[in-house]
Amino acid sequence: MTGAGSGALAVAAVVPAVLTLAAGFALGRRHAGRGGRAGLDLGTPVERATFHTLHTASLAAPPLRAGLTEDAARKAARRLRSLLGTEALCLTDREAVLAWDGPGADHHGERAMARVAELLVSGRSASVRTECQRPDCPLKWAVVAPLTGEDGMLGALVAYGSRESAVLVRAATEVARWVSVQLELAELDRSRTRLMEAEIKALRAQISPHFIFNSLAAIASFVRTDPERARDLLLEFADFTRYSFRRHGDFTTLADELRSIEQYLALAGARFGDRLKVTLQVAPEVLPVALPFLCLQPLVENAVKHGVEDSVQECRITIAARDAGSEAVLTIEDNGVGMDPALLRRILAGERPGSGSGIGLPNVDDRLRQVYGDAYGLVVETGVGAGTKITVRIPKYRAGVHSSGPGGP
Repeated sequence: MTGAGSGALAVAAVVPAVLTLAAGFALGRRHAGRGGRAGLDLGTPVERATFHTLHTASLAAPPLRAGLTEDAARKAARRLRSLLGTEALCLTDREAVLAWDGPGADHHGERAMARVAELLVSGRSASVRTECQRPDCPLKWAVVAPLTGEDGMLGALVAYGSRESAVLVRAATEVARWVSVQLELAELDRSRTRLMEAEIKALRAQISPHFIFNSLAAIASFVRTDPERARDLLLEFADFTRYSFRRHGDFTTLADELRSIEQYLALAGARFGDRLKVTLQVAPEVLPVALPFLCLQPLVENAVKHGVEDSVQECRITIAARDAGSEAVLTIEDNGVGMDPALLRRILAGERPGSGSGIGLPNVDDRLRQVYGDAYGLVVETGVGAGTKITVRIPKYRAGVHSSGPGGP
């Protein structure tokens, strides 16, 4: 068993090749401008090989972002084998072979895990003779390289060749490191998902029990005087709670979120009557836009609280959604009691977690920034006695952001 050695030279060799590739494309465009497609420079063999390597790596990355599973390993193994140009390749976790691409799986699979067991002890890449007794088997040498993550070694990449090769050792080590990076990114994605799920659960916990009780009381008040309205309100209540407590999906569509808001306002209207006036101004073209689940409803609930519950005047709430090119701009405005801007800053900073003001505002602000970046946090205009206006900007298209469809209970 021999050590892998450093893979620094392999990394250093790629950088100038990428730069050369970029220069080759620029030269090709100049030639194409002069003589059309017939004059296009397709680059040198080295440049074309570099492009092929980068393209193959890009195809292998998406499956790995799902983590080290059988399905992800199966989809990635063929690409990784092509990347290394080996006779066979397998990916394993700490317990078993997850995927095998190429010949030899029938008699090399169990031996691969024995090599991985040795790797778990040393933690270093190694090149070993397979000791295969079949004369027609091309798998004479194996390079075993570790796949690592935050919790240590996750498994191994095993590349098989017909002869011992220091180049293959270094190449397999570098590819294994690249795979490990993809697996770490997958774990970060899962961590972000768990965090968002925890924040949604926290937001659900903030949905006022008083609102639920008051809604049911309002429905009960119509049972004898207006049974038809009581039935309609009960259906609205059922749909609202089903949407708010659905079990899956980090994102929803603006159309679904607005439908939930309409249900909430119907229930609030049953309680407050003519004191609550709501205007909706929504551009149809922004209805399919995806946004974080329960992103707007807490803002409307906040407007109702400060506009009706904390005031004796008529409450006017305006909810608007307009198309702004690459973004959808959403505003929720009320004429309520407003808030001291200094207090609002403390609430958004999480310094007043027990405050009854600003229901869900820190939660929504945090989730918007996590998904879209700090430039997309809440913009709140308010003052004591001056009402409140909250503006939310949502990019229409953002990688990784899409609605998972209606959620079930």
